[in-house]
Amino acid sequence: MDIVLAAAELSKNYGDKHALQSLNLELRKGEIFSLLGPNGAGKSTTINLFLGFIQPTSGTACINGTDVAKDPVGIKKHLAYIPEQVMLYQNLTGIENLALLTALAGFNYSKAELVNYLERAGLQTDAIIKRVGAYSKGMRQKVGIAAAVAKNAKILLLDEPTSGLDPKASNEFSELLIQLSGQGTAVFMATHDIFRAREVSSRIGIMKNGKLIDMLDGSRLNAGEIEQLYLDYMKN
Repeated sequence: MDIVLAAAELSKNYGDKHALQSLNLELRKGEIFSLLGPNGAGKSTTINLFLGFIQPTSGTACINGTDVAKDPVGIKKHLAYIPEQVMLYQNLTGIENLALLTALAGFNYSKAELVNYLERAGLQTDAIIKRVGAYSKGMRQKVGIAAAVAKNAKILLLDEPTSGLDPKASNEFSELLIQLSGQGTAVFMATHDIFRAREVSSRIGIMKNGKLIDMLDGSRLNAGEIEQLYLDYMKN
């Protein structure tokens, strides 16, 4: 299987603080990988290194075989990033936001095509022409997903995507991730949501104090077992 995201001895220090320590990881095309850990464990640092927002102290982060530190602009064409709070223009509608986001990425879609991307992402038809200021978090995330699909992103990086979502919206988001995975998109998700991680992920990593301390097979453990393992690790 194609490796689309890889870390090799990836580390990031801030003075004496080890935010990330010798991470080794490979993510394949169409795989959903979830990274669990408390605040400050190194999850967001890992994402920021793959995005090229920060430089590693040592080791490499690679996207489609390209060292992110050497080509932080070029790797962006392969990636889409959805943070905990999706930043959109409040006074623009959903379709206007999507038109702007895709235009900035070099695409020129018709209105019908933009509507299709938003509907495929699960946004209600009547919401497409409403201003984003009235959107829920789940609706904003769907615009983010639509933008990722419209930009042909092969790798999706998510930082706490289900935080603050109600069960219905969280379930809809999980279904979208599974659909994208089936289309070949690789998903890297940093989360606290053990249930959703188990529901969608083939592998689940546990991170503590900047170290990846265990890798779990999502198909062999239920959510309760993963939670107990997680709690046991956090005690030590």
